[in-house]
Amino acid sequence: MSKVKSDSPAVSLPDLDSPQRIREFLDDFYGAILADAVLAPVFLEVAGIDLRVHLGHIQAYWEKLLLSHDGYHRHTMNIHRALHAKKPLTDAEFDRWLGFFQSTIHANFAGPYADRALLIANHVAANMKEHIVRKPAD
Repeated sequence: MSKVKSDSPAVSLPDLDSPQRIREFLDDFYGAILADAVLAPVFLEVAGIDLRVHLGHIQAYWEKLLLSHDGYHRHTMNIHRALHAKKPLTDAEFDRWLGFFQSTIHANFAGPYADRALLIANHVAANMKEHIVRKPAD
């Protein structure tokens, strides 16, 4: 399936309403993240992600939040707390992550599921900044 980019105003963009579309979004989003000089080292060197494994977890996370699927059972905040203990994360890094998320959605998707994903991503970034970056370690 060929995606329609937002520079084609006569054709509507698809929504994030299926596992396939969520996967397309994640492929584009992580392609941008892992090409970024600031965020790529956080994901690849500090977190040491295996992209295939990571995408499976993240796919399940977004399917749970957007499609009410029941495949994600990890504690996202604790995962990021452990990462923060290795290398302190910053507001700027979460803001940068959010910027890539937003631009990937706006360029490729539109509709109620895409709108919900944007709201969730804003909440995720705000919560991570509040509970990880700004909260002193216990």
